[in-house]
Amino acid sequence: MEIKDIFITPFYLGLLYLIAFAVRPRVTNAYTRKYFIPALSLKFVGAIALGLIYQFYYSGGDTYNYFHHIKLVYTAFTDSPHLGLKLLTAHGETDPETISYTMKMFWYSHAETEYFIVRIGTVLALLCFCTYTVIALFFAAISFSGMWVMYITFIKIRPQIYHQLAIACFFIPSVFFWGSGLMKDSLCIGALGWVFYGFYQASIQKRRLLYSLVMGGIAGFMLYSTKVYILLSFLPPALLWVFNENSNRIKSTLIRMLAKPVLIGVGAVAALFVMTNLTKGDEKYDVDKIGERSKITADYLYQTSLKQEGSAYSLGEQDGTIGGMAKLAPQAIIVALYRPFLWEVRNPVMLLSSLEGLFFLLFTLRIMYRSGVGRTLALIARTPVLTLCFVFALVFAASVGIISYNFGTLVRYKIPLIPFYLAGLYILQSMSTERAPAARRPATARRRLATT
Repeated sequence: MEIKDIFITPFYLGLLYLIAFAVRPRVTNAYTRKYFIPALSLKFVGAIALGLIYQFYYSGGDTYNYFHHIKLVYTAFTDSPHLGLKLLTAHGETDPETISYTMKMFWYSHAETEYFIVRIGTVLALLCFCTYTVIALFFAAISFSGMWVMYITFIKIRPQIYHQLAIACFFIPSVFFWGSGLMKDSLCIGALGWVFYGFYQASIQKRRLLYSLVMGGIAGFMLYSTKVYILLSFLPPALLWVFNENSNRIKSTLIRMLAKPVLIGVGAVAALFVMTNLTKGDEKYDVDKIGERSKITADYLYQTSLKQEGSAYSLGEQDGTIGGMAKLAPQAIIVALYRPFLWEVRNPVMLLSSLEGLFFLLFTLRIMYRSGVGRTLALIARTPVLTLCFVFALVFAASVGIISYNFGTLVRYKIPLIPFYLAGLYILQSMSTERAPAARRPATARRRLATT
């Protein structure tokens, strides 16, 4: 951060709030209106706080590496719009005209996903004199837009618990902190929200088809260009969700029973096709190479964490195969959802993550205890949105738990699953209470029902 951040940021912050207040009546109702500005404000606080912590606590890191590259491309634009445009659209190729800039970039030729963030950041930098804090606020606003449509989608599915769903989407500390600043994670969780919204609007409600497809497509491309594994984890349960929802709308019980296995089978085939072809030939995420890449990434993060006396963890030796990853999945899910435990905490960031994990664990056990394990699993299996939430959360938890091997990295990687897992818990709790047997109701209520 620089001196200009202090003077320029308040102006842009006021401008963003003016836009927010102008947009709010169109995207809220009497129940959701009160959450809009507070949730947006938390995103802004998270964006600024992340920059301050990276500057004064970590003394650098990814967010400043992004800004370093953005400044170089921005400088090229100020020197010559032609050179700036060349850098903005480049894909790692060597060019004599731009080499004076690219020689200072360590992400230019071998980190396409990081450079995608640099491109977006540079476009935003051109609007605000390349001011770090303002770019971070723009990222927070983009992220918030996706989180808001995620929230809208959840409350359309379960409006009775709009307050609890707001907590799941906006008020979990690690989500609004790590998912708000100048980072991949901010854009990714926002894009995931738009993909979720697009699926619901286009495939289930069948409304605003063109708008939903365009916004969902843009968001899907953003995920594909930054963290394709989020898309790989989300698409199969999302397709299953769509087929389940549509099969449940078939009025005839016989036809529904006959059609459901067919629809689920088609969804499974479609999901497999997407997973194998979406990343075909990709060095990191090709299905044939994913086990090997997972082992390399996990080993690197683990060894780096040990050297820096960081917060490393281990699930055991990986053999570089998908089968080996599957064996580690149960442990990885526990790590991603509930660890670090309190006795594993080594710094304030880990403490925050540990308290969240403890909350998720106690909440999960509470629901299981009150409803029973069998009844809880049956309710998840027959409720499409719960199937989506928990299948995605568990698959994603297994993925990031296996590749991270470092709690500091894991706390960032896992934020896309948190709103879905917690929203699933709240919906499950609401449905369990709603479907409580009549025998458990108060005697006066039973007598009143008997006399009507």
